[in-house]
Amino acid sequence: MSATTGTAGTTAPAAPPIRRRRSGRRRSAVVGYLFVAPVALGLLALYLYPAISTFLLSFTHWGPFGGNTFSGLTNYAAVFSSDLFWRALLNTIAYMAIGLLVIPVAIVIAALLNKPGLRGVAVYRALYFIPFITLPVASGMVWKWLYNGEYGLINSFLEMVGIPGTYWVANPATALVAIGIVQVWSQVGYYLVIFIAGIKAIPTEYSEAAEIDGAGPFRRFFHITLPLLSPSIFFCTVINVIATLQIFDLIYVMTQSSGANPAHNATQSIVTLFYETAFVNNDKGTATALAFLLMLLIAALTAVQFRLQRRWVQYA
Repeated sequence: MSATTGTAGTTAPAAPPIRRRRSGRRRSAVVGYLFVAPVALGLLALYLYPAISTFLLSFTHWGPFGGNTFSGLTNYAAVFSSDLFWRALLNTIAYMAIGLLVIPVAIVIAALLNKPGLRGVAVYRALYFIPFITLPVASGMVWKWLYNGEYGLINSFLEMVGIPGTYWVANPATALVAIGIVQVWSQVGYYLVIFIAGIKAIPTEYSEAAEIDGAGPFRRFFHITLPLLSPSIFFCTVINVIATLQIFDLIYVMTQSSGANPAHNATQSIVTLFYETAFVNNDKGTATALAFLLMLLIAALTAVQFRLQRRWVQYA
């Protein structure tokens, strides 16, 4: 009996040739690379190449009419020796901390809007989402008028209840917090939509079973909704940190557009300092060093968040 004949006398199917299998794998790999190529080229052209260029240009000195010469670590020495940089760094971290408040605010509002029997949920979602799609410049101008120390509506309301107002965006003690409040107000709609979708994806059987066991609404929220919403919370936290570290529009419109504002330095962020260094002081070498340091800060904080998320999942 031949090797290709089975016990019943039938011939076993021949194995596919090795060349045919290799060519099939090669063809599948080529097709896969073709599908990935547009995204890979986009990442290379829009992210990797600018990052490498910024890093290389941060070691150069730019002339007033273009052109650059190698200057070593001079730009980084100028950045780290500047008191304004450390002030801007602390302000940027403060903006990030205030911006993170949008996460619990959006979670609470999403939980309230997911209550069964609530009418007009679509209208509420639209009202919360409108500030997010509004241009930051427009939002900043409106809030700058509301914060006005002489005829702003906020001070007018405070005077009605006997509380003295202040120059909110001109007072160094209140300007940063005032901008942070506008930042939270303008971003809550975006995270609200994500959390509403995340809560709706949680099976209702869990809450119903907990309610039968006697768990109240607060206990169900903290022991069922929040733990199952953790993937959405992690995503929103990463996106929020990256966005707040790059805050520029609101700061520039509300405090930086007027050079005589006493709160100019008190609200300076790394991005506004980059703008001022590059386009006002025309020191593009130092500005590129600032940009690269900001990129490193964002990458480091994002890596820390992913590390903490993996540990949280591991011990959960």
